[in-house]
Amino acid sequence: MSAGSGLPTSVLVIVGAVVVAGLIARRVPILRVAISIVSWLLLGGLVLSLVHQREQFDPYIQRAMQMLNLQDQTVVGDTVRIRMSPDGHFWARASVNGVSRRMLIDSGATLTALSVSSARAAGLQPRVPVFPVVLNTANGMIQAQTAKVETLRLGTIRAGDLPVVVSPAFGDTDVLGMNFLSRLKSWRVEGQTLILEPHHPRPDADAT
Repeated sequence: MSAGSGLPTSVLVIVGAVVVAGLIARRVPILRVAISIVSWLLLGGLVLSLVHQREQFDPYIQRAMQMLNLQDQTVVGDTVRIRMSPDGHFWARASVNGVSRRMLIDSGATLTALSVSSARAAGLQPRVPVFPVVLNTANGMIQAQTAKVETLRLGTIRAGDLPVVVSPAFGDTDVLGMNFLSRLKSWRVEGQTLILEPHHPRPDADAT
């Protein structure tokens, strides 16, 4: 890690090598083709490095998207606006007990659902209810444990003591269901944008 820029040394080395290769190619035409190939390989390595270290670069990416007005989730006044993803779904960046998570917003889901890893990261201790919770999913009927999220934050929205279900059957997917949406003042879809409006906006609740 470079102390000055905050970027990994490997990325700085790749970028520097590409720049140097470009300068050499201008001065020595006979090496232009070879250096061009090497440059593309280096750029490919840079892309792979960025993908592999996506979480580290996320703040830089989000800042650039904000400047270009390309963010998939924004706060406009008191509302949270989420653009439809290429997969046709709405994905929210939320904070579950202070832990950042990407969550699918699904009005067809009665309850908010967390993966086992997300529940563990949020410090939840799921329990088996007296009456088993049986859910109908794409993979068939499954049983789930229950828990309660102390604080869920999404932009200007803050939901406290939110009941959730937890099951290994959810894989790595976290879902915001109707028990979350029903707490809002309103929610609607306009074009390809989902608009969420809370009863009591909390500007300090923006965790994204």
